Amino acid sequence: MSVFFDLPDEAATAAFARRLAKSLDTPCGVILLQGDLGAGKTTLARACLRALGVEGRVVSPSYTLVEPYNAGPLRIFHMDLYRLSDPEELEYLGVRDFDPGADLLLVEWPEHGRGWLPAADLCLQFQDAPPGRRLACRAGTARGQQWLENLVADDESVG
Repeated sequence: MSVFFDLPDEAATAAFARRLAKSLDTPCGVILLQGDLGAGKTTLARACLRALGVEGRVVSPSYTLVEPYNAGPLRIFHMDLYRLSDPEELEYLGVRDFDPGADLLLVEWPEHGRGWLPAADLCLQFQDAPPGRRLACRAGTARGQQWLENLVADDESVG
Protein backbone atom coordinates (compact mmCIF):
# COMPACT_ATOMS: atom_id res chain seq x y z
CA MET A 1 0.00 0.00 0.00
CA SER A 2 1.24 3.47 -0.90
CA VAL A 3 0.21 6.82 0.50
CA PHE A 4 0.62 9.90 -1.69
CA PHE A 5 1.51 13.47 -0.81
CA ASP A 6 1.38 16.37 -3.27
CA LEU A 7 4.48 18.58 -3.21
CA PRO A 8 3.82 21.54 -5.52
CA ASP A 9 7.14 23.28 -4.80
CA GLU A 10 10.36 23.28 -2.79
CA ALA A 11 8.66 24.85 0.25
CA ALA A 12 6.11 22.02 0.31
CA THR A 13 8.93 19.47 0.07
CA ALA A 14 10.70 21.07 3.04
CA ALA A 15 7.45 21.19 5.02
CA PHE A 16 6.86 17.49 4.29
CA ALA A 17 10.41 16.73 5.47
CA ARG A 18 9.73 18.49 8.77
CA ARG A 19 6.55 16.41 9.22
CA LEU A 20 8.53 13.29 8.34
CA ALA A 21 11.15 14.08 10.98
CA LYS A 22 8.37 14.63 13.53
CA SER A 23 6.77 11.29 12.57
CA LEU A 24 9.94 9.32 13.35
CA ASP A 25 8.93 8.32 16.87
CA THR A 26 11.95 6.01 16.74
CA PRO A 27 14.42 8.07 14.66
CA CYS A 28 16.55 5.17 13.52
CA GLY A 29 16.23 2.95 10.48
CA VAL A 30 16.43 3.26 6.71
CA ILE A 31 14.63 5.72 4.44
CA LEU A 32 15.10 5.40 0.68
CA LEU A 33 14.65 8.43 -1.58
CA GLN A 34 13.96 7.65 -5.23
CA GLY A 35 13.26 9.83 -8.23
CA ASP A 36 14.78 11.58 -11.22
CA LEU A 37 17.59 14.12 -11.05
CA GLY A 38 16.25 17.35 -9.59
CA ALA A 39 13.14 15.71 -8.15
CA GLY A 40 13.72 16.99 -4.61
CA LYS A 41 15.53 14.13 -2.86
CA THR A 42 18.36 16.27 -1.48
CA THR A 43 15.97 19.08 -0.55
CA LEU A 44 13.89 16.62 1.45
CA ALA A 45 16.95 15.04 3.11
CA ARG A 46 18.45 18.43 4.02
CA ALA A 47 15.19 19.70 5.57
CA CYS A 48 14.72 16.42 7.44
CA LEU A 49 18.26 16.63 8.85
CA ARG A 50 17.62 20.18 10.04
CA ALA A 51 14.30 19.16 11.62
CA LEU A 52 16.05 16.31 13.45
CA GLY A 53 18.42 18.82 15.02
CA VAL A 54 21.48 18.76 12.78
CA GLU A 55 23.30 22.07 13.14
CA GLY A 56 26.02 23.58 11.03
CA ARG A 57 26.57 23.02 7.35
CA VAL A 58 24.48 20.34 5.65
CA VAL A 59 26.13 19.40 2.37
CA SER A 60 25.00 17.18 -0.47
CA PRO A 61 26.85 13.85 -0.52
CA SER A 62 26.90 13.81 -4.33
CA TYR A 63 30.68 13.54 -4.51
CA THR A 64 31.59 12.11 -1.09
CA LEU A 65 28.76 9.51 -1.40
CA VAL A 66 28.13 9.64 2.37
CA GLU A 67 27.93 12.47 4.89
CA PRO A 68 27.66 11.60 8.60
CA TYR A 69 25.81 13.87 11.04
CA ASN A 70 25.07 13.88 14.73
CA ALA A 71 21.89 15.20 16.30
CA GLY A 72 22.43 14.67 20.01
CA PRO A 73 23.00 10.96 20.47
CA LEU A 74 21.49 10.13 17.04
CA ARG A 75 23.91 9.31 14.22
CA ILE A 76 22.52 10.07 10.77
CA PHE A 77 24.09 9.03 7.48
CA HIS A 78 23.00 10.80 4.30
CA MET A 79 24.06 8.82 1.23
CA ASP A 80 23.87 9.67 -2.46
CA LEU A 81 24.68 6.59 -4.52
CA TYR A 82 24.20 8.18 -7.96
CA ARG A 83 27.92 8.02 -8.76
CA LEU A 84 28.39 4.51 -7.39
CA SER A 85 29.67 2.29 -10.19
CA ASP A 86 29.28 -1.03 -8.35
CA PRO A 87 27.09 -1.79 -5.30
CA GLU A 88 30.03 -3.62 -3.75
CA GLU A 89 31.69 -0.21 -3.27
CA LEU A 90 29.33 0.24 -0.32
CA GLU A 91 31.63 -2.09 1.59
CA TYR A 92 34.37 0.56 1.35
CA LEU A 93 31.95 3.21 2.57
CA GLY A 94 31.38 1.26 5.79
CA VAL A 95 27.76 0.30 5.17
CA ARG A 96 28.22 -2.60 7.60
CA ASP A 97 29.01 -0.10 10.37
CA PHE A 98 25.50 1.30 10.08
CA ASP A 99 23.15 0.00 12.78
CA PRO A 100 19.48 0.43 11.72
CA GLY A 101 18.52 -0.15 15.36
CA ALA A 102 20.49 2.90 16.51
CA ASP A 103 21.25 5.05 13.44
CA LEU A 104 19.20 6.71 10.71
CA LEU A 105 20.20 6.24 7.07
CA LEU A 106 18.79 8.48 4.32
CA VAL A 107 19.70 7.03 0.91
CA GLU A 108 19.34 8.78 -2.44
CA TRP A 109 19.56 6.57 -5.54
CA PRO A 110 19.25 3.32 -3.52
CA GLU A 111 18.89 1.27 -6.71
CA HIS A 112 22.65 1.79 -7.22
CA GLY A 113 23.31 -0.05 -3.95
CA ARG A 114 20.85 -2.90 -4.46
CA GLY A 115 21.78 -6.00 -2.50
CA TRP A 116 24.17 -4.15 -0.16
CA LEU A 117 21.85 -1.82 1.73
CA PRO A 118 19.93 -2.77 4.88
CA ALA A 119 16.19 -3.37 4.49
CA ALA A 120 14.19 -0.18 3.98
CA ASP A 121 11.74 0.96 6.62
CA LEU A 122 10.27 3.60 4.33
CA CYS A 123 10.53 4.17 0.56
CA LEU A 124 9.79 7.64 -0.79
CA GLN A 125 9.35 7.81 -4.57
CA PHE A 126 9.21 11.26 -6.23
CA GLN A 127 6.95 11.33 -9.29
CA ASP A 128 6.33 14.14 -11.78
CA ALA A 129 2.99 15.85 -11.15
CA PRO A 130 3.12 19.29 -12.75
CA PRO A 131 3.50 21.90 -11.50
CA GLY A 132 5.41 19.99 -8.81
CA ARG A 133 5.87 16.45 -7.58
CA ARG A 134 3.83 13.70 -6.05
CA LEU A 135 5.50 11.62 -3.36
CA ALA A 136 4.55 7.95 -3.10
CA CYS A 137 5.37 6.62 0.37
CA ARG A 138 5.53 2.90 1.06
CA ALA A 139 6.41 1.18 4.34
CA GLY A 140 8.77 -1.79 4.22
CA THR A 141 8.70 -2.71 7.92
CA ALA A 142 6.48 -2.34 10.97
CA ARG A 143 8.58 0.66 12.03
CA GLY A 144 8.05 2.24 8.59
CA GLN A 145 4.33 1.53 8.81
CA GLN A 146 4.20 3.38 12.14
CA TRP A 147 6.05 6.33 10.61
CA LEU A 148 3.61 6.37 7.70
CA GLU A 149 0.62 6.25 10.05
CA ASN A 150 2.13 9.16 12.00
CA LEU A 151 2.56 11.12 8.75
CA VAL A 152 -1.03 10.48 7.66
CA ALA A 153 -2.36 11.50 11.08
CA ASP A 154 -0.38 14.76 10.79
CA ASP A 155 -1.52 15.67 7.26
CA GLU A 156 -5.10 15.96 6.02
CA SER A 157 -3.96 16.54 2.40
CA VAL A 158 -2.96 12.91 1.90
CA GLY A 159 -4.17 11.43 -1.37
